[in-house]
Amino acid sequence: MNYQKLDAALATGLNDVQDPEETNLEVFIHTEPILDSAATAVLESLGISGITSGKDIFTATLSQNAISQLSEQPWVKYLKRSQQLRLVNRRINIGKLGA
Repeated sequence: MNYQKLDAALATGLNDVQDPEETNLEVFIHTEPILDSAATAVLESLGISGITSGKDIFTATLSQNAISQLSEQPWVKYLKRSQQLRLVNRRINIGKLGA
């Protein structure tokens, strides 16, 4: 595994994995913009669709083993963990508007 291509959240998440074959980590895969047929075949074998020329960010739910495999590919720039975002309910106190 090339840990230099993993963000901190993904590297930390990999420590919590019980089964390295279970697909339970949502990631963004950042690649070179132009992929050859071998790179496209690797992504498709992992269940990633929508691979088109010029596209360089893909999303997938992967296993630890798949992340390890991708991190070793020269055309993968880096892998980033996808986080569930939460809305923050906050009231903005706007004072009286006037002259």
